[in-house]
Amino acid sequence: MAVSSARGLVLASLLLSCLIHECYGKILFSSLQRTLQVTTSTKQGVLKAGVDKVTVTWGVNQSLPSGTDSAFKTVKVKLCYSPVSQKDRAWRKTVDLLQKDKTCQFTIATRPYDKTVQTAEWIVEREVPTSTFFVRAYAFNADGQEVAYGQSTNDQKTTNLFDIQAISGRHVSLDIASVCFSAFAVVSLFGFFYLEKRKGRSSQQK
Repeated sequence: MAVSSARGLVLASLLLSCLIHECYGKILFSSLQRTLQVTTSTKQGVLKAGVDKVTVTWGVNQSLPSGTDSAFKTVKVKLCYSPVSQKDRAWRKTVDLLQKDKTCQFTIATRPYDKTVQTAEWIVEREVPTSTFFVRAYAFNADGQEVAYGQSTNDQKTTNLFDIQAISGRHVSLDIASVCFSAFAVVSLFGFFYLEKRKGRSSQQK
């Protein structure tokens, strides 16, 4: 009897462990509370990748009850595609299951959680493509799971958006090298014609 009970307890423990393992990390965005306030500051007009900056400020919503942030251990701030830049682009698709979500693909900052308002200044990475963006911050617990969020736009992701223009792919040094090579080619061509003409005159004099 005791052996049977012990075996049943072991099986139950294994089943519970499997269920925990299966569910661990499967956090839905819709299950998170919007408890962080996030604002951005950029220059007017379109930002250039590799050149311009985005300043992000975040902190817990002070109007919420004390202890709302008790589980917060880390905050990760990310650059996210707006709906207009996700249309017909499956590789940017928004999915409620966060481990499969592709909305926010660029990390701006990762910091330990602090109750005071935090600020980060980020130079737009050269790899960022031409698109329209917003910023979102996730709060993580001690287990590394998302427990809350905040973003610089509204729930429909239509306000406070900003545009980034991708780097052209040409570098200034390459342009200079190209000009120098072209000038060298022109000089070489004139030199060749000059030598040929000189050889022709020498042949005629002989």
